[in-house]
Amino acid sequence: MDDAARARDAAREALADVEPEQLRETLETRIVDAAVTPGVLALVTARALDPDIDPSEVVERAAGVQLIYEGLRLTRSVAHAEPWVTAATEESDIEADMDVLTADVLVSRGFSLLACTDAAAAAVEVVRSFGRDQTLRDETDPAAATALDRNLEIDALELAVVAGTTAVGGDPPEELLAYARELAADYDGEFPPSGRALPDATADRIADISDRAVSATDR
Repeated sequence: MDDAARARDAAREALADVEPEQLRETLETRIVDAAVTPGVLALVTARALDPDIDPSEVVERAAGVQLIYEGLRLTRSVAHAEPWVTAATEESDIEADMDVLTADVLVSRGFSLLACTDAAAAAVEVVRSFGRDQTLRDETDPAAATALDRNLEIDALELAVVAGTTAVGGDPPEELLAYARELAADYDGEFPPSGRALPDATADRIADISDRAVSATDR
């Protein structure tokens, strides 16, 4: 099984007990159609740092990162569309309410998967940062608003690196976080389909950064 499938399946499994059925089906549809770059990066990071790690030890963290990102991404979309202002029918209002509920469940389930890990504090900061950015964007010009929106993708990949690194018992060096930001910048605010989640050289780059950080510490 490849990393995209692992991350997607783990995210769906985390939602398997959600009721009612209509909500669960809506959640699963979001995950099936989602780009899973954040979840994949968590898995790739852990394996790059420890090639012998069992994927099952990391996959829940990857799912947590993925669910938080997807929930916040949906929240961003709803906030920008302002559906309660533009909705023409009662059905449109209901769809908007369902989107908000879906986003809330995705984020809360993501938190539950990371709550007892060393990535918990980073996950909290992602949500806080998202809230600040979305508040500020309403008070700024379009170019600045776009930059604020893109912070979510940056924060999601930083969280993925934290989740993957702490899974093998360490904290990411600043250069590794900078690499996560570099990856996010390449995507221009939208992650690619799962088949092209990350560059082929990502694992080698992460391993090289980690090796150099360890060497610098040992001097």
